[in-house]
Amino acid sequence: MSAAENKKLLQDVFTALANGNSRPFVDSLSDEVRWTIIGTTKWSRTFDGKRAVLAELLAPLRAQIADRVRVSADRFIAEDDLVVVEGRGHNTTTTGKPYNNTYCWIYRLADGKIQELTEYMDTQLVATALGDPA
Repeated sequence: MSAAENKKLLQDVFTALANGNSRPFVDSLSDEVRWTIIGTTKWSRTFDGKRAVLAELLAPLRAQIADRVRVSADRFIAEDDLVVVEGRGHNTTTTGKPYNNTYCWIYRLADGKIQELTEYMDTQLVATALGDPA
């Protein structure tokens, strides 16, 4: 796929995520996806494979969010097989704390699937708003 096609795919994914629909995002993950969360929080590490992403990252996150996870994107920059997305969460934790993190994600795509994802965010907000992922 071209850079423009990869960008369009992620624009569509984030349109759905902004409305609380995570299915297109999950469907776009390759089985071999590698997701790295930068930082030193309890959430920071590399998750290898879609199964690990779903079970060890997204399920614990979802358990701490009061409603559907909502994330919007403000900017997309695409070149070759990479798309950089700047975005913001619009969430509240189950304990009532706002969790409106600011993100920068770097996606590497191949054949219409996310192969690699590096996530940068406000790690202090993660530490204060979210509990331990385990």
